[in-house]
Amino acid sequence: MAEFHIAKTVAEGRDLFLLGQMANRHGLIAGATGTGKTVTLRKMAEGFSAQGIPVFMSDVKGDLSGIANPGDGQGKVGERMAQFGLDAEGYLKGCPVRFWDVYGETGIPVRVTISEMGPLLLSRLMGLNDTQEGLLNLVFKAADDKGWHLIDLKDLRGMLQYVAEHVKEYRTQYGNVSAASVGAIQRQLLQLESEGGDVFFGEPELNLQDWLQTEGGQGVINILNAKKLMRSPRLYSAFLLWFLAELFETLPEAGDLDKPKFVMFFDEAHLLFDNAADTLLKQVEQVVRLIRSKGVGVYFVTQNPLDLPDTVLGQLGNRVQHALRAFTPRDQKAVRAAAETFRSNPNLDVAQAITELGVGEALVSFLDEKGMPGIVERAFILPPQSQLAPLSAAERDSRFQNDILYRHYKDAVDNFSAYEALQQLEQEQAAAAQAEAEAKAQNAAAASAQKAESNKGGLLDGFLGGLFGSRKRANQGLGYDLADSLGSQVNKQITRSITRSIMGVIRNAIK
Repeated sequence: MAEFHIAKTVAEGRDLFLLGQMANRHGLIAGATGTGKTVTLRKMAEGFSAQGIPVFMSDVKGDLSGIANPGDGQGKVGERMAQFGLDAEGYLKGCPVRFWDVYGETGIPVRVTISEMGPLLLSRLMGLNDTQEGLLNLVFKAADDKGWHLIDLKDLRGMLQYVAEHVKEYRTQYGNVSAASVGAIQRQLLQLESEGGDVFFGEPELNLQDWLQTEGGQGVINILNAKKLMRSPRLYSAFLLWFLAELFETLPEAGDLDKPKFVMFFDEAHLLFDNAADTLLKQVEQVVRLIRSKGVGVYFVTQNPLDLPDTVLGQLGNRVQHALRAFTPRDQKAVRAAAETFRSNPNLDVAQAITELGVGEALVSFLDEKGMPGIVERAFILPPQSQLAPLSAAERDSRFQNDILYRHYKDAVDNFSAYEALQQLEQEQAAAAQAEAEAKAQNAAAASAQKAESNKGGLLDGFLGGLFGSRKRANQGLGYDLADSLGSQVNKQITRSITRSIMGVIRNAIK
């Protein structure tokens, strides 16, 4: 049976073990800043890795990279090793590590597609209200109907514009599409882009199997450098929630195992739940409850247990509580609440102990073989086996840049997606409009040519008409015109002769 040696009791020096078959029942590491949470996290991660379990942890402060090298046994670590009788030669060791970074600056780039992130997490990421979230769902539905993949921000922006331009079509089918909502989402996309969304969303997207690797029988510890990412807390939390959901959807059912297949540590865990919509909270609670059947253990690291929803906190069976400060009534309430989450120990005043714990001390309760919480014990956390100080920038860069996966993820790939499909559609429409315009121009030219053909004899007709007069009817020929002209002259001469004869008779009579 796998077990992980984490601590020794203060009173008796008794070893406290986290049982392998209970490690996927999740856990909590809590305590004020500077009380030793990071050391506890490291010690647990080292234990899981040694048993061949891949691990993920977010490095919020940028001080976890040293886990790749053996420790030196100096300072406080050396004192604790001597206190617990730990042999430096057999105890100090490093772990196989892989460095990741959303921005690709201090680790292998991490990318996710817009489609994979989904409208629910994107709505949280952009801080959308219900109306705007509904519009975003419509945009995703429209893209699905067209068979257009949403990969990066330009795909989403283009698809949003497409829906806005075809508002009548979508209003009939899906309801009103507000111009104000379109504008609000466009503004949020600009902000998301400035926070790193332009590099985070894209391809090649993360293959989860690359985070489930072992090396030499040890589980690879995947460290996400979140120091810069924490400046965009919504992006940080959205990625972690996506990762959790993706594991749940991807991994097969595993049933009861003697140890987990994968363990995750979420530092600054309160960010996952801050301002989260009820729908999202319910999904997270459900995933946390069910993902243990996939062989995944989730450990939340936060300052105060009250940072987590009760429905999530109630599912965390393995707990390590470092010191809390109790200077204000709210702090005192938090201490009492934390104390109440433990199975009581008649020999220990838990609430008082929480405020008295020294650095490296904690109240510890792990699940027993039956899945019942163990009695809470005041204990010393064992010192880490790996190097406490972070790696130098040069050593860290050398490690990740020479990683075989770096070559795969290094360069972004812009595959055909919604943006290109919209461009293609625009080009096709422009080509069709041009073809229609050309056809109209050709028809107009043909009509003009036909008219010109029918008027080819115009000059000659005008000249002859001037000589011979215009014809009375359209079907009269030139011969008719000549005869008509001669006849008119003869008639005029006869008329003049008759007139002269009559006038001569009249003049003779007068005489």
